[in-house]
Amino acid sequence: MIRILIVDDHNMVRQGLTTILEKTGEMKVVASYANAVDAMSWLFGNDCDVALVDIAMPGISGIDLLKQARKEKPKLPVLIISSYPEDQFAVRLIKAGASGYLNKECAPELIVEAVRCVLGGKRYVSPAVVEMLANELSAPDGKLPHETLSNREYEVFLLLASAKTVTEAASALTLSVKTVSAYRSNILEKLHLHNTAELMHYAIDKQLLQRPATTTK
Repeated sequence: MIRILIVDDHNMVRQGLTTILEKTGEMKVVASYANAVDAMSWLFGNDCDVALVDIAMPGISGIDLLKQARKEKPKLPVLIISSYPEDQFAVRLIKAGASGYLNKECAPELIVEAVRCVLGGKRYVSPAVVEMLANELSAPDGKLPHETLSNREYEVFLLLASAKTVTEAASALTLSVKTVSAYRSNILEKLHLHNTAELMHYAIDKQLLQRPATTTK
């Protein structure tokens, strides 16, 4: 039996994934958590074969959980499943050690296929992500300004670019307003911008804003 950990702050998503996976008869969700802190606490004393992790969660994000999992359980395949389009986070997270990236709008059978794929030691990537990785490898060494942002800075960048205020971004990430303001300053400096309006224009120009989703988160 394939043992699976699910980490997502939406109960309906966790229930949906559990139904999809356990319907196969060969997979069992052995733990399901709404936040990364509880999930990491469970991982310290327990084992599973595959972890399915969301990116955007209150407090510690899925990105931070991925980093911790790589340290504590380096052989554990971590599949990222998120509402963010592939072109925003997929390449970034695969380079950070994720075993694959799935959008929550994908067909249920792709989730099962991805679990089986990473369990075999492979990475699960869609044709679109393969193309993005290939383009990055063939591109000049110089990075675009937003590609120099840390993962947390990139999260803050996307929220601000989506017209969220600093206070709203802080609430979404469960950070202090002071911390998000510091991130904002760093982001503007790295992108050579002067204000949030220019930041929003940059995101639109580079087509980095999230496309409207048809499903919940």
